[in-house]
Amino acid sequence: MRHLIEPTDLTVEETGAIISLAEDIIADRDKYRDACRGKKLATLFYEPSTRTRLSFTAAMMELGGNVIGFSDAASSSVSKGETVADTVRVISCFADIIAMRHFKEGAPLVASRFAGIPVINAGDGSHAHPTQTLTDLLTIKREKGRLDNFTIGFCGDLKFGRTVHSLIKALSRYEGVRVILIAPDELRLPEYMRREVCDKHGIDYREVSTMEEVMPELDVLYMTRVQKERFLDEEEFNRVKDSFVLDPQKLSAAKKDMIILHPLPRVNEITQAVDADPRAAYFRQVENGKFVRMALILTLLRKAEECPGEEAPAAEPLESHSGIRCTNGRCISSTEDVEPLFRRTDDGACRCAYCERRYEPVR
Repeated sequence: MRHLIEPTDLTVEETGAIISLAEDIIADRDKYRDACRGKKLATLFYEPSTRTRLSFTAAMMELGGNVIGFSDAASSSVSKGETVADTVRVISCFADIIAMRHFKEGAPLVASRFAGIPVINAGDGSHAHPTQTLTDLLTIKREKGRLDNFTIGFCGDLKFGRTVHSLIKALSRYEGVRVILIAPDELRLPEYMRREVCDKHGIDYREVSTMEEVMPELDVLYMTRVQKERFLDEEEFNRVKDSFVLDPQKLSAAKKDMIILHPLPRVNEITQAVDADPRAAYFRQVENGKFVRMALILTLLRKAEECPGEEAPAAEPLESHSGIRCTNGRCISSTEDVEPLFRRTDDGACRCAYCERRYEPVR
């Protein structure tokens, strides 16, 4: 069974095919309005969401399918202590495909190991958000006409921003992409992302402390909000929340054809005065999310029907280590009894498959 848990679960060719399918849906929506008739999508959202949940719902409805699920874990059997594994076993009896958002990192991976239907990760903690990545790629393709040879600046919360982590991983597979990381020290890109993604794949990147110093270089500016819910220390949040705000004055130094992306919701990191600028692509980005999720749902359902026993190509093999337990409180393994799974890094260390917490070499 094919799932989408990490952005790199799809090959570059598969990613391109989904983007092309999304573009075809945009060009002729009537052709696809009955493509999923008789199919049901289950949206299991353990964490608040507006855009992503409604985008999945709209996507399935425009394909002619139906939607079931919940938008608040408190209204489900989760409140009674039901595990992710048991929940998806039950939901698999009622639906054909699952979209899951969870506050615990690695929950969708657990779901994919027990569900008998395709599972889509709609965001897990600060770990990954692969359908937002597909949305970003489609938007860049439609706005810039290519997915290679451009300079992108990521600004704001690069430490906890799952959309940033996922997009950098995806862009590491395209030629000529330069990355500029714009963040305060407290919100810098995690060290493992710099070492095991940027360095490993030879990404041309550098870190700066202000957007003004790099604005003229950028083809794409990817803004993010400082997420209060990801901070353990409210004082630290209050210290950095207003660090980076995009306004027309800063934008005056940008290229005329630069585009501004944002996964939304925004707080104050982009002023409303920027919205009227034709370079502001973030609301067009929202609509692209619906089309790319239509393409993804259709692709995974077709694969499930045509090749029900097909497994995703393993980019990195998983190892089970019964003697190691992940110590990350945000990891699904901290609250549920799951098999300890790890990926081996190039230097022989281990990284938790659910949340990517690093552990020293196992002897």
